[in-house]
Amino acid sequence: MSKTNKRPEPVDVPQNLLICAEDASIRLCDGEPESPKRFEMVAYTGGTLIVAGWRHPVVVDLTGLVISDRSRPVLKDHRQSEIVGHTDVIRAESGQLEVLGIISGSGAAAREVLESGKNGFPWRASIGALPKRVLFVPKGHVIEANGQTFEGPIYVARESVLQEISFVAIGADDQTSVRVVASGNLKEMSMEFTQWAEGNGFQPETLDESNLGAVRAMYDARANADTPVEPPVDSPVETPVQTPIEATANSAQEVDPAQEIRARAANESRRISAIVKLCDGEHPQIEANAIEAGWDSTRTELELLRASRPSAPAIHAAETAPCGQAIEAALCMASGLGESIVAQSYDERTMDAALSRQLRGAGLHTLVYEVLHAAGEPARPGRVDDETIRAALVANNRLIQASSGFSTLSLSGILSNVANKAMLAAYQAVHSVAPTICASTDVNDFKEVNRYRMTGTGLFEKVGPDGELKHAGLSEESYTNRLDTYGRLITLTRQMIINDDLGAFLQIPRAIGRMSALALEEAVFTLLLSNPGSFFSAGNGNYFDGADSALDIDSLTLAEKKFLDRTDTDGKPILIQPAILLTGTGLKVTAEQLFTETQLNQVPAGNKAKIATNPHAGKFRPAASPYLGLPSLAGSSDNAWYLLADPGDIAFMEIAYLRGRRVPTIESGETDFNVLGIRWRGYFDFGVAMQDDRAAVKSKGEA
Repeated sequence: MSKTNKRPEPVDVPQNLLICAEDASIRLCDGEPESPKRFEMVAYTGGTLIVAGWRHPVVVDLTGLVISDRSRPVLKDHRQSEIVGHTDVIRAESGQLEVLGIISGSGAAAREVLESGKNGFPWRASIGALPKRVLFVPKGHVIEANGQTFEGPIYVARESVLQEISFVAIGADDQTSVRVVASGNLKEMSMEFTQWAEGNGFQPETLDESNLGAVRAMYDARANADTPVEPPVDSPVETPVQTPIEATANSAQEVDPAQEIRARAANESRRISAIVKLCDGEHPQIEANAIEAGWDSTRTELELLRASRPSAPAIHAAETAPCGQAIEAALCMASGLGESIVAQSYDERTMDAALSRQLRGAGLHTLVYEVLHAAGEPARPGRVDDETIRAALVANNRLIQASSGFSTLSLSGILSNVANKAMLAAYQAVHSVAPTICASTDVNDFKEVNRYRMTGTGLFEKVGPDGELKHAGLSEESYTNRLDTYGRLITLTRQMIINDDLGAFLQIPRAIGRMSALALEEAVFTLLLSNPGSFFSAGNGNYFDGADSALDIDSLTLAEKKFLDRTDTDGKPILIQPAILLTGTGLKVTAEQLFTETQLNQVPAGNKAKIATNPHAGKFRPAASPYLGLPSLAGSSDNAWYLLADPGDIAFMEIAYLRGRRVPTIESGETDFNVLGIRWRGYFDFGVAMQDDRAAVKSKGEA
């Protein structure tokens, strides 16, 4: 596949990013015992990182890294309670992240960093960042960041926010370094010297004093050699530096060839002697290579120092931990939601992970273990008890706090999302008539609101010879509506967690989903049957009764005529077309026949059936609800039926929702101290109101 520079698209990824430095060690320098220690680090060199929870390597674009002007906390293992110190300088320059700071903590974490560093423990650095915009670069495509070119598949965090810096034991970027020095001695090993030494294959922090002095001497000599020397003001031409042989050759017009050969042989002898002395019989291969390749003593000494460095242990990459979304998708499928339904909410990569062997059949225990692992806490798969539950709840809170209030791998957050999906599936499974016959709108609060419909008065009139247009009037018709809240509490108990009973937990949000749909349905039909303010009445021209009002072709024709004859306040026709035939369940079949059949059996007053042509076939969509005949609701009837306008045109009833939220909500709440578990609340905000009496006609269906 050819490589292209196609622009990658943003993707959904984990919302925490811990950038860990691999080969970072600490060296304590001499200083005053009471002086606070400072640290200096090259925390990130701009390359690819293997980050837990991310499927592919990650590159953090330093041009998009937001660094606060305020100092950042320095922690141990990203735990807010374990303070090591703070930063005073953070620079993102030349494709790498440089940090200077003070170990100002007074607790156990700061003491552990200092004491273990004195004993030679190789602490790593880790930067906690919050990704804001992440691009996925697929295989076969390339992208540029931090002055480097990277080939997919990788993620590039184009925008992120630096949160904190931590000392950790495991890292990912093997080109970085961390040092702790005594107060005031930070200049002993400058950032430039450290970078130069590492570029030549050395880690200054791992060298003893003699070797470190030799490397510094080489750096100083190189630095001095690279410093330009200004010529005297009266010197028009810079005089080149001559070697001894060149000076001899230029000191006389005639050169003795034998003398030149002897001089060159002497120089070569001195070079070889210096190499043999440096190697001292312990590095025969380096000695042979140096003599054969013509190395000088400086190059040989560099190679000897490089060979004397202790080799780093091999790094074995563990299996990438599943991300929060993959666990969430796996739990959704384990709860009974079909794969095709779950796939509508997640991308292909997440679904592949959710269907993998690692997450197949995931349950509550799986989530508990992953939360503990993400927080760096030990977990024993196969056993969940009260102690494990408490540890998981503490770890959950720590993950949320460390990610500024949100974590993709959160016990409460993932279960909230799974519960919401189970609730929504149950809510949508209810055959609800109310949203079909009512208009929907949104309000901003729970105060009573007036809903206005502007109606024109007067018709277009012929324009006179003077060209003057007359004003048409507008009149306001208002209706009121107000929201109410319906809800229940959900608790994930310790018994459910110990029993790994995801199904028992999700029974509650499923019930809330069904109860929410039924609450909306009951509210609509309770109001409809109560006929507030004589909404349906002969005086309004939208009601009729009698023996001829039973549902058939003739009564439906009469209802349609009443509908079409409705007028505005000036007595002019408003030309609203009926569209829906609403009945109880007893008239459901009759309504469907009136909609689908062109020929129907009619039973006139003489009770002799005859075939009649149905002029209403295909006109009025049937809708049936058992609430119309429910004995417990005042005004219910098995025989009454309604002819309604399309609510998208003019609605006879309205459902108002809070700020566009048209389905129930489940969110995490506070748990009582004596409850060992997690609690959520499920609620639904809506209100119903009658609107325009010209958008409906009611038939009593009996005398």
